[in-house]
Amino acid sequence: MERILWVMSGGLVPFFLLAGGVFFFLYLRGRPILCPRGMRAALTGKEHTGGVSPFRALTLALAGTLGVGNMVGVANAICIGGAGAVFWMWISALVAMMLKYAETVLAVKYRRQDANGHYHGGAVYYIRDGLAAHRHPKLGQFLAVCFAGLILLDACSMGCIIQINAVSSAMQGVLHFPAWVCAALLAVVCLPVLPRGQHGISALTEYLVPIMSVGYVILSLAVLILCRDRLGGALGSVFRGAFHPKSAVGGILGFLTSAALRTGVMRGLLSNEAGCGTSPTAHASAQTKSPAAQGVWGILEVFVDTILLCTATALVILIAVPDPSLFGDNAVMLTVYAYTSVLGDFAGWFFCAAIFCFGYATVICWYGYGAECVRFLSPKPVWARSFFLLFVLLVPLGAVLAPGAVWFASDLAIACLTMLNTVILFALRREIKEETDCFFKAVPTKRILPRLP
Repeated sequence: MERILWVMSGGLVPFFLLAGGVFFFLYLRGRPILCPRGMRAALTGKEHTGGVSPFRALTLALAGTLGVGNMVGVANAICIGGAGAVFWMWISALVAMMLKYAETVLAVKYRRQDANGHYHGGAVYYIRDGLAAHRHPKLGQFLAVCFAGLILLDACSMGCIIQINAVSSAMQGVLHFPAWVCAALLAVVCLPVLPRGQHGISALTEYLVPIMSVGYVILSLAVLILCRDRLGGALGSVFRGAFHPKSAVGGILGFLTSAALRTGVMRGLLSNEAGCGTSPTAHASAQTKSPAAQGVWGILEVFVDTILLCTATALVILIAVPDPSLFGDNAVMLTVYAYTSVLGDFAGWFFCAAIFCFGYATVICWYGYGAECVRFLSPKPVWARSFFLLFVLLVPLGAVLAPGAVWFASDLAIACLTMLNTVILFALRREIKEETDCFFKAVPTKRILPRLP
């Protein structure tokens, strides 16, 4: 039973991430990451002619990843896997950048356009249509339906309940607000935005995400500068703990099954969603002519989310809190204490506002992901309204529910999504390579890696 739970909660995910990321790096000759001119052309090209710009699609995708993963998820990873979990969050991000690129390319390639000119796409579309193009229409339809169900589970657990619980815990711990006040406040700010769909949600995240990200980076830099004498010790603990298998038998098997590795990878996935096929739903809405160009924006998403913001949170916690285990499973207050212990009570108020904004952006974005899956499963309005009512009812539940069981449900959904999506990306690898060659061959560059036989 323990082995089954280990597999279901993400034990196999590191293997899939590592194999998939390394394969696509070699298969695409590292172009999406190691080609500066191509990346610059993708990020600076003015290809859109209205609608959702590539940058707005990026902010929508970041809205779904920023939040609990950057704050509570990082603290949770350190509590369970120790400082070494941070190292594996970095590794998972670097490896998964290629998977993020690949899934974004397919999402743009297989997207659909509605009567209003808005694009709809994501993993469910390229699973169904991609496998149908390879003469497996029934298998594609079945797997796409299963994938949509898993995204709905993740939208309700990680995208709603865990986010609301984190915001509620912060407001109760810092502002001493009752749980029902937190739930009511979040419901009030969410209700006007949720029915507007991805186009309306992206219009909000285009301004909200950059502002709150810059503010959070400034706050974190202030802590790191004031405590710069402890920075070396914190970084040393990350590398020392990365290769210490807490729950292992020993040797290679122990290393691969260590709490630091598994928890770091799973919380890294919670943060950047690379490889699990959720954020391509946001990138598919971009007005871009090149799937590969939007794929580069997907790589930037992983960098900003995990390499930049998650690292800032982790270093602040490791510098300011000598023993994170004293906070038990209250990862929110661990993060709050890490900032307030250095910057004072002001940081607590700022952090509370930041986690409210991060959580709010994530909730509305994940509602959009879920609504897209419901739309994919059935165009009947009754199902869209039913999902809306369910999502709204989960808001007060998230404010009072203990997050332990919900974390497991979220890990389960993410693990299944990642393993299934990685297999699909491999099956559709030729389409990814064709789009990559088409875009990067138009940019004058030197060959980076030798051509594979």
